Amino acid sequence: MRRTLYIPDELWEHLSDYLEQHPQENASSVVQVALKDKLRPRNGERLLELAGMVKSAPVDASTDKNLR
Repeated sequence: MRRTLYIPDELWEHLSDYLEQHPQENASSVVQVALKDKLRPRNGERLLELAGMVKSAPVDASTDKNLR
């Protein structure tokens, strides 16, 4: 299925630079990987508990500004 996306010029320039350094990839594959990463569930709580690092963690610790 094809879709049309708006990508600002500055972001497209970054993508073009990336593709020059990675000729085995194309714009579509980079966007697909980025979307899969952005949309994947992120629940680090169980991993941190399993590692014994914390007893209770936020569902998505990456959004907690105190942890950065």
